[in-house]
Amino acid sequence: MRQALNSKFRFTFLKQVTCIAAVVFSSASSFALPSDRSQQLSLVADRATYNDKTGVTTYTGNVVIEQGTMKLQADSIIATLNSKKEIQTITAKGQLAKFQQQIDAKKGLARGEAQTIVYNADTGIITLTGKAYLYQDGSSIRGNSLKYSMNKGDVEAQGSSSNRVQIIIPPSSSKSSPGARD
Repeated sequence: MRQALNSKFRFTFLKQVTCIAAVVFSSASSFALPSDRSQQLSLVADRATYNDKTGVTTYTGNVVIEQGTMKLQADSIIATLNSKKEIQTITAKGQLAKFQQQIDAKKGLARGEAQTIVYNADTGIITLTGKAYLYQDGSSIRGNSLKYSMNKGDVEAQGSSSNRVQIIIPPSSSKSSPGARD
């Protein structure tokens, strides 16, 4: 089953959570806490290789990248650079590749996970595939795959007949809701 979700819906949290992946996968960290950008970057892996001819960097074996509140964990991360040595794609894979980051000091940590997380810098699309899940402050979305366009702000969640898309939106904390009667 396929469901297209518009960002104008009540999924601003999803935009923020998904932007975390972009922050993790690119040098632009404009969605992170300002203090994250000034923190040191730590990358730990069992093995790291870089091929200058192909522009491919590979990190394997319990890869952990941390900077401030941002943390990315995966079995492997592959970064592909274009001819200008700019990030073209980054792919994180694992039993479950996981990321977290606090993007707003007033909100809790945003978390996401999937078997594969791909960021395409050319299209601005982040795709989470295989047990895809995003969560922040009680709101969540789960599906076989989640695709977010940073350029358009559109989110698409895809499920199947046995694993349908699930969206959870907690009740508003305000006392009155539009349309509700007292």
